[in-house]
Amino acid sequence: MTKSFSFTHAITRKPSVSIIDGLRAVDIGIPDLATFQSHHADYIAALKSTGATVIELDADEAFPDSCFIEDAALCLPRGAILMRPGAPSRLGEAALMREHLAPLSDNLAEITGPGFIEGGDILTTETEILIGTSARTDPAGVAELRSITEPWGYTVREVQTPPDVLHFKTDCSLLDATTILTTKRLARSGCFDGYDLIYPADGEEACANAIRFNDLVIMPDGFPKTAQILRDAGYNVHPVGNSEAAKLDGGMSCLSLRFSPNT
Repeated sequence: MTKSFSFTHAITRKPSVSIIDGLRAVDIGIPDLATFQSHHADYIAALKSTGATVIELDADEAFPDSCFIEDAALCLPRGAILMRPGAPSRLGEAALMREHLAPLSDNLAEITGPGFIEGGDILTTETEILIGTSARTDPAGVAELRSITEPWGYTVREVQTPPDVLHFKTDCSLLDATTILTTKRLARSGCFDGYDLIYPADGEEACANAIRFNDLVIMPDGFPKTAQILRDAGYNVHPVGNSEAAKLDGGMSCLSLRFSPNT
């Protein structure tokens, strides 16, 4: 089984009414909750269609961004790690996940600081964990995660998120054991040397954040040229609406924690 994209479980959290107060790098509009909920339901249906068990957590009104659950934790075959989000308003989100992850993992670790790290900056492949430093993830956070994961047998490589890009995975996603979907601006850094690369169609760079989940590549809807590129490359593409999450800098990877329990 491929450890980087074969999963039996996922955890999601419903969007809250307070989502209108969520963080955003650029204001491109207020998300419509009903549309967001519809897209979220479609996303969960896509995960379930692969045979996976999806744990659906209730919305948490105290944390407007908490539906972007991936930033709060990292799930690996050897254990789970609670993150330390770099946005002050999100610091409490990791603690929310403790009760849900503890029964599912023999090893539950935690980033305690002083550094910060968010799951959106972490790309796990078959051979390594790439972590992009960003406005939300700093070298101290990377170092602490390395100290946790190296005894578990993982190799951590620190790379750089492009300027003015919120998260490393805003610009990339894993397609299979050796292939990465990436924007050209990120690939130019050389961080993916040794991997096979596929680029989004020109003008469709916003769809670089997708997820490979078992036999599906779940990508945001509205990017037909890139969807066809991926289909032509042999991938089973499943578009899901993302217009409302995108207003809050959210994408496909942000909306779930994907794992196979190791208890």
